[in-house]
Formats: sequence, C-alpha cells, structure tokens
Amino acid sequence: MRQNNQNQSISKTQLAYEFIRTQILEGVYGPGQRIVIDQVAKEMGASTIPVREAIRQLEVDGFIQYKPYSGAIVSVINDTEYIETLSVVAVLDGYATALSSRNMTDAHIHRLQELNKQMEEALYQFEFEQFGILNRQFHSIIYQECGNSFLQEEINQSQLRLDRVRRSIFTFVPQRARQSIEEHASIIRLIQEKAPADEIEKMVRQHRINTIIAFKNRMNSEQDKKE
Repeated sequence: MRQNNQNQSISKTQLAYEFIRTQILEGVYGPGQRIVIDQVAKEMGASTIPVREAIRQLEVDGFIQYKPYSGAIVSVINDTEYIETLSVVAVLDGYATALSSRNMTDAHIHRLQELNKQMEEALYQFEFEQFGILNRQFHSIIYQECGNSFLQEEINQSQLRLDRVRRSIFTFVPQRARQSIEEHASIIRLIQEKAPADEIEKMVRQHRINTIIAFKNRMNSEQDKKE
C-alpha cells in the first residue's frame, strides 16, 4: 500500500510539473510572474504538495527561480543566456551528430527528410511554434544514435533551457527558418553520403552558430530602431 501511495505521489508531481511547464512554454505564465502555489493547485484540482514538489524540480531545470519577498517566479530569460546556451549546443550537437552519422539507417534518413518537409509546410503556414517542435525532433533523432548517454543527457539539459525561448525564436527571426531547412538538407546529404565525421561535425556546429548570428543581427536591428 505504501508503494502505491508513493507512486501516486510521483504521478501527481509529474502531472503538476507538466502543467506548470506547459503554462510557462505557452506564455500563460510570463517571465517574472509569481507562481502562487494555492492558485495552481486550484487550477489543477490537486493538493499543494505535488505542486510544491513540481516547483522544486522546475527550479532545478531552470524554469523557475526564487526571489526574496516574492517566492517562486518564472525565470526571466535574457539574450545572453540564450546565446551562451545555444553556443554550447552547437559544440555538443556537432560532436553527437558526427558520432551518430555511422549509425544512421535508411529509415533514419527517410524520417529526417520527412521532418524537413513538414518543417517546410509549417513555415508556409506560418506555424512557427510547430516549426520549432519539428526542428527539435529533427536533431533529436540524430543525436539519440550517438551511443554516448552522458552526451545525450547534456544536450537534453541544454535543450530544456532553450525550450523556454524556443516558442518565439523563429517568430523573432523568421528568415532563419528557411535557411534552417536548407541546412538540414545539407546535413542529411552528408550523412547519407557517409561524409567524413569532422566534415559533418563542422556543418552541424555552423548550422547552430548561424542561428546565433541571425539572432544577434535581429537584436542589433531592434536596438537600432530604439535609438
């Protein structure tokens, strides 16, 4: 009976975690907004205990931070954090893709081509949120075949941080979406042709860096408009 109660507690905590995380990613809980535990519990129809546990985990994952006199608030995302995180992903993802390249089957290649086509359709429909989801799936399919669980975990943790701005990045830099599709096609071709691992690593790393460049250019453009 004790084991069942423990499992139920974990399940409720996970539900609370997913609920709050989704609210943050969808912008319902905005950056800097205070998370009122009683209110969240009421919205979920749950007790405050799993909500508290979920908030602790969300703090570990970087979605929530504690402020003096305010309590738990949604983490404020800054441009520097985004650029620094994506810079790390560029290195990790490049290396992981190089390792994965020899393990990719025809089925993997077909799935990557299919996802890239779906991204093109999402771009055509101006569905930038869906575009971002597909983009992450594209890279995830590749690095999951790298054979290095520690490397995968590091990428996953970095992606969690990026998730907090992923919803808006392609909206903020829409021209980058088209370029990303074209670069994905080049990555697929290199993997399919079994190009040297260092060439694949360099291509994927530059692919990520190009997003940083586009992001910085847009930031500078926005700043120029304000001056």
